[in-house]
Amino acid sequence: MLPQKEAQSIQLSLQSKNTEWTTMAGEGDLKLLGLLVSPFAVRVRMALSMKGVSYEYIEQDVFNKGELLIKYNPVHKKVPVLIHNGKPICESLAILEYIDDIWGATGPSILPADPYERAIARFWANYIDDKMFPSWIGLLKAETEEEKAEKVNQTLAVLMHLEDAFAKCSNGKAFFGGDSVGYLDLALGCNLFWFEALRELFGVAFIDEGRTPLLASWAERFGEADAVKEMVPSVDKAMAHAKKFRAFFAAAK
Repeated sequence: MLPQKEAQSIQLSLQSKNTEWTTMAGEGDLKLLGLLVSPFAVRVRMALSMKGVSYEYIEQDVFNKGELLIKYNPVHKKVPVLIHNGKPICESLAILEYIDDIWGATGPSILPADPYERAIARFWANYIDDKMFPSWIGLLKAETEEEKAEKVNQTLAVLMHLEDAFAKCSNGKAFFGGDSVGYLDLALGCNLFWFEALRELFGVAFIDEGRTPLLASWAERFGEADAVKEMVPSVDKAMAHAKKFRAFFAAAK
């Protein structure tokens, strides 16, 4: 067994090397391909803002995909794409984890430190993307009142599960991640401005004090977080894009 002083010296040396590696890895050219009203791109911009990382933002036309997007995301051809020193990282949840790894010594942690809590956060984040997003985006695609009602009910059902998830994950604190915005807060919170736009367009409130009181209070706190509110597009911009989406979906049919 090493003497205590020598063991502490080795530990400090390793911590210093890890910090140095993170700093070096985080240096260099950083670009983000996104769409202003994409919740997935907004999610990444929020994370970069939390970390205080500078980058070049390049807006993409998702209706007429350009060479840059096709080059760096040839599989899905979707935003967001984070390009770090010429290397692309695709899919917003994967990008959040990359940001937390590379800039781990900068700003607050995004993912929970505890392995079990990390796994739970990943489960619910994937649930949001797999179940909630298709439901509310389906509202923009719906042609009949019956189809609209079905998508509204699907979205509300998902949010009821997330209401329960917040009660368990937050442990009575302000956010899913505890005292500060974290991974799951970003995963859900990036959709909130769209909920406001859908309320204006269709007259439906997805999060309210009567049905989801915990999420309603959380949404207010999330919207006031400095790193978050700077990245949120206006509801007017979301509504303008909603009309484009509806026209695009209609033409595709």
